[in-house]
Amino acid sequence: AKLAAADPRVLALAAQVTESREQDIPLLLLKLKGILNSASLGYEESKKIKQDIYNYDLTQYCLLVLRQDHSKLCGGWATAAQLAEILSHCCVGLEVKEDPEEFYKEFLPSVIDNLLFLGRRLQARFIRAIKGEEKQDFLHWFQTVTDAICWLFGGHIQLAAHVLQNDHFLQLLITDDVETAVLMMSVLHNILRVNSSVLLQVGDETLHSVLDELVYKLSSTSNPVVGNAATKLLLLVAKFCKQLVKLLTTRYKGLKDLLSKQWSGKGFDRDLSQLLDLLYLDQSSGKGEMQRQHQAACIIQAMWRGFQTRKRLKKLPQAVITLQRSFRAKREQELQHLKKQKEDEALKLQMQLQRQRAMRLFHERQLALLEIIHASQVNKYMEEMEGKSALTIQRFWRGYRARRNFHQQKQSLKEYKAAVVIQRAACKFLEKRRRRRPLSPWKDPKGLTDEQRLALQQKVDDYIKLHPASQMSEEMSKELHMQAQEKLAQFLLRSRLHRRAAQRRETLLAQVNTDVELLMNAPGLAETSEKDLDVFMSRSMPVATKARQSHNTMLKYTRWPWWKKLGDEFMEDDVSPDDALNAELGTLFISGKK
Repeated sequence: AKLAAADPRVLALAAQVTESREQDIPLLLLKLKGILNSASLGYEESKKIKQDIYNYDLTQYCLLVLRQDHSKLCGGWATAAQLAEILSHCCVGLEVKEDPEEFYKEFLPSVIDNLLFLGRRLQARFIRAIKGEEKQDFLHWFQTVTDAICWLFGGHIQLAAHVLQNDHFLQLLITDDVETAVLMMSVLHNILRVNSSVLLQVGDETLHSVLDELVYKLSSTSNPVVGNAATKLLLLVAKFCKQLVKLLTTRYKGLKDLLSKQWSGKGFDRDLSQLLDLLYLDQSSGKGEMQRQHQAACIIQAMWRGFQTRKRLKKLPQAVITLQRSFRAKREQELQHLKKQKEDEALKLQMQLQRQRAMRLFHERQLALLEIIHASQVNKYMEEMEGKSALTIQRFWRGYRARRNFHQQKQSLKEYKAAVVIQRAACKFLEKRRRRRPLSPWKDPKGLTDEQRLALQQKVDDYIKLHPASQMSEEMSKELHMQAQEKLAQFLLRSRLHRRAAQRRETLLAQVNTDVELLMNAPGLAETSEKDLDVFMSRSMPVATKARQSHNTMLKYTRWPWWKKLGDEFMEDDVSPDDALNAELGTLFISGKK
């Protein structure tokens, strides 16, 4: 049903665009201009055709083509300008029933972005163009794009704020070229006429950027066309937005002088005078407020100064009395100082006179003594006087040096005494603190609670059940004890016999060694005596010595206390203790050396 109701020309064009190559699409889309400009179309039919163009995505194709580089496409930038005009006419008067939010919030802002982007490209090529005809062509195409933008936000008022906030618009406005600058200011003029409160809807940064550029154009150029356009824009801003007049006067303080001095008599005095009247009116109201505040401040200052003056007058008698007292005290202090100075000078003069008198008396006494003393004793007397004088000088010098050293050491002595006092106080404080410190009370170990005692008893019972002890009767225990005693007695007997046999072997070896040593140490045959022969021929001496020593050893053993004989109950009668045998062996070995 939708395809049957659609315009056949739109349907055919959509089919051609779908089947054509990408570089041929811009030229095919130009046919939309003929469809829209049909003379027989009424308002309803025109709206129906725009609806069909949007439904078959021909507007989307136009939007995408505007982003391309048309210097490499068929038709060039002229085709791009015509497509911009076609796209703006298609969007104005279009009522989208299906998904209108997408159309108003996404599609229309993207159309504005693409148109402004195309305008930036045309502006850049216009500025770089050298030939006059080429510049005129680019200027014409740029004007076509700006007209398309104005037509678009004229049909959709909500797009005016979007145009101002777009970065491409600000970059198009910030240019030194006269023709494109005038065209962009005309776009801004149309925006203000369509939506007079749009400057209050944008952010402060965008507003300040636009106003800064307009004021900059007034101050940096002398072209009357640019000045006229900027003045008209500022006049519109001041008329439609009363809140911005104060911003113009406070942010741009030299604007009034700039307008009155530089742009008077340039052909737009009427608009200029209206703008100056608005600026001066705001300033006069501001001046009246400032004057009223100034008068109020003067009254407050006068009241405060009067209060301070009256307060000082009340304190004046007391101040005069204080001043007189201070003056008299200072004068008395000066008089005391002069009096003390005179007394010091008189004392100094008196001391000097006393020294002179004492010196004179000393010399007179010395002359009198010299007259009395014999001539032969004068030298001796002079030596004595010189010695006494030297002692006196040394005594005074040592006293002076001691006093000087004392004064030098006075500070260190004072510090030492202070340190002693501090240490004594600290020691007393610590001693008192130690005495006051209470002894920690003895804490008995915590006993087991009933629950812990029951738990411990349960663990003991469980362990006994897991590890039961082996049961043995009393008869079996006695029998096992008797067997152990018998085995112990046999072991001790065997160990004693083995030890006795080893000792006998060691005794025989010692005897053999003794005989060998006697033979080795024997004298020669020529020196042999009968006594030496008796030693080698008879064994009575070693045997007697051994018997005597064994007897002494046994006697000592019998005299031992009972606790030294424990464990010898299994010893045979003919077996002597180990110490006795060792003594016997040592004695035999020593006697052999003899």
